[in-house]
Amino acid sequence: MKIINGKLDQLMFHKDIGIDLGTATVLIYIKGEGIVLREPSVVAVDTRTNTVIAVGEEARKMIGKTPPYIEAVRPLNDGVISNYTLTEAMIKTFIKKILKRTFGRTRIMMCVPSGVTDVEQRAVIETAREAGAKDVYVIEEPVAAAVGAGADISRPRGVMVVDIGGGTTDIAVISLGNIVVSRSIKIAGDEFTDAVIRYVRKAHNMIIGPQTAEAVKIAVGSVCEGYDLSIVARGVSMLSGLPVKKIITADELRPSFEDFVYNITERICEVLEETPPELHADLLEDGIILTGAGSLVRGLDKRIADAVGLFVRRADDIEACVAKGAGAALENIDIISDPTRTYYKRAYVRE
Repeated sequence: MKIINGKLDQLMFHKDIGIDLGTATVLIYIKGEGIVLREPSVVAVDTRTNTVIAVGEEARKMIGKTPPYIEAVRPLNDGVISNYTLTEAMIKTFIKKILKRTFGRTRIMMCVPSGVTDVEQRAVIETAREAGAKDVYVIEEPVAAAVGAGADISRPRGVMVVDIGGGTTDIAVISLGNIVVSRSIKIAGDEFTDAVIRYVRKAHNMIIGPQTAEAVKIAVGSVCEGYDLSIVARGVSMLSGLPVKKIITADELRPSFEDFVYNITERICEVLEETPPELHADLLEDGIILTGAGSLVRGLDKRIADAVGLFVRRADDIEACVAKGAGAALENIDIISDPTRTYYKRAYVRE
């Protein structure tokens, strides 16, 4: 306990929560419990009454299967809030789920892309506040990803992370707890999924939905040769309008991803070019940490390594690194006093 302004601050009653508010998936981490929630960033709305009827996994199952008056939508776009009302409803639902098992003062660390604007950041903060959080902090996603991957970013040593999520890819070199050089681009897992939809339409005259395209990407998606994989995809024939199924292979799909791989590797090279020479020695020794669900496309780590000449390793629990890192940052808030090591910032406090 600490005494602040004559009062006992009972830190043991703090409930520390890290939230990765992703374009495709929301993950929530609670100190001492790990990842307690992993739900799609989807909200189903009855357009007749503008009421939310489902959130998360329940809403995701409705995509492409609803009557005309029900829309299943993602309230986040490219890693930031595009529909404040629906995002607030979604976060409130998720936080209520986990706060049933908590007590005491709630502290939340929210993750934002490295290129987020002040307006976009404020929207994220207000969403958490309206959901009932007492103390709200924000942390940039590549920093949280590095912490969640187990990197010690507090030292005067370069750490490079490439976090490929659903809507954005964040690339950063970090030293002394802060970002030295970074890029955030709107090319990530969703772009790969959209490429599958376009390819199947063009090559097979078949229309498939985003869930089918996601399943195809996960099953056979690759950016390197040597993967003898195939999957049967089901959709609607553009010629007859009837249900049809086609076999999709890894080899035929691979060229559809080339532009995205090129853009990601080019941005990584730009970050390396702007990185101070003294940090290059560290990166040559430690390589690049790859995080985020979008980086699970087969062979992507090898393509990045070949393009930039550095060792690339996928983080353990690659999808949860950002949420885990946000929670870990909260755990250290009370003991960090050196301004050069505060890799978070206090965004909002409600007394």
